Amino acid sequence: MCFKEKLHLFFLIFLLHSSGYGQSEIALNDIQVIGSHNSYKIAIEKPLWNYLFKLDSTMAKSLQYDHPSLTDQLDLGLRNLELDIFHDPIGGRYAKPKGIAIIKQTGETPLPFDINSELKEPGLKMFHIQDIDFRSHQLLFKNGLRELKKWSDKNPDHCPIFILINAKDSSVPQTTEPLPFTKAALDSLDLEITSVLPKDKLITPDMVRGNYNSLEKAITTRGWPNLKAMKGRFIFVLDEKERKINAYIDEHPSLKNRILFVNIPEGNPEAAFRIINDPIKDFDHIKTLVAKGYLVRTRADAGTKEARSNDYTRFEKAKASGAQIISTDYYIPTTLFSSDYQVYFEKGVYERIQR
Repeated sequence: MCFKEKLHLFFLIFLLHSSGYGQSEIALNDIQVIGSHNSYKIAIEKPLWNYLFKLDSTMAKSLQYDHPSLTDQLDLGLRNLELDIFHDPIGGRYAKPKGIAIIKQTGETPLPFDINSELKEPGLKMFHIQDIDFRSHQLLFKNGLRELKKWSDKNPDHCPIFILINAKDSSVPQTTEPLPFTKAALDSLDLEITSVLPKDKLITPDMVRGNYNSLEKAITTRGWPNLKAMKGRFIFVLDEKERKINAYIDEHPSLKNRILFVNIPEGNPEAAFRIINDPIKDFDHIKTLVAKGYLVRTRADAGTKEARSNDYTRFEKAKASGAQIISTDYYIPTTLFSSDYQVYFEKGVYERIQR
């Protein structure tokens, strides 16, 4: 266990004792963690960003953020990551981003990209927007998983890490058309995750549901598993809309034999994890969900707006809502524009017990 992980564990144990609870009494949904949005992302290099800014300044500003490596984020103490995944079963579909050619047309030399030709390999890819925002600390989803496993193996007592997955297939004008996430493509998410992470590294719907008929009944009646028993594990969530959620659930009622939880409204047998991005507008809704036993993820900032105005209103509402997962682009201050905006519970602390 690294020094920082020991420090985070010590802080949690202190909170447990000072609040009058033992570790055996704390459930998974009793914690509150800060995590990152589009966690793999490397900043768009300046010549391409300038080009995009001339086309659409608002859009370009919304893309002006980046992150250190997944390992560095976990070392800092983040316990939530978000990964955008593209389907590419043959390989090579995204190997030549148009943004590289645009940079060359400006007379600049692009930074090195995909020097190991990973994008030519078949399998799931990981980046933000095809051709535009394509730089990633891990271009292959499976390599991102391997990095997470390597860190977890070195820090086996870490608190559970929440991983949100966006299965991206939206068209963007004048960019490469992505392949749709069909049921078979969604199946490949489970396959790639389990090819890297063994069962003892995962929190799955089957584990949480137990003998209950539905996942929702389990979390609203018995509740989530004990936090101590879940240390060293990852919980994956499919952050998608109805079409893809239904395709993922198909033939897997209540998410039986599935790896990912899904963002589906309460009242469904698969409901357990909700993604409610606006803690101001939906403050009361989030509080109600949390009180009923759901895990909820919300956002402290979006589109770089809060960072540019140093506005903590959204973050304060996120904390007060009780949402267990709070996502931000600014757990450390940005270097891409002038701002002191930074999200944490206390300096250097990104996880805490809520009760």
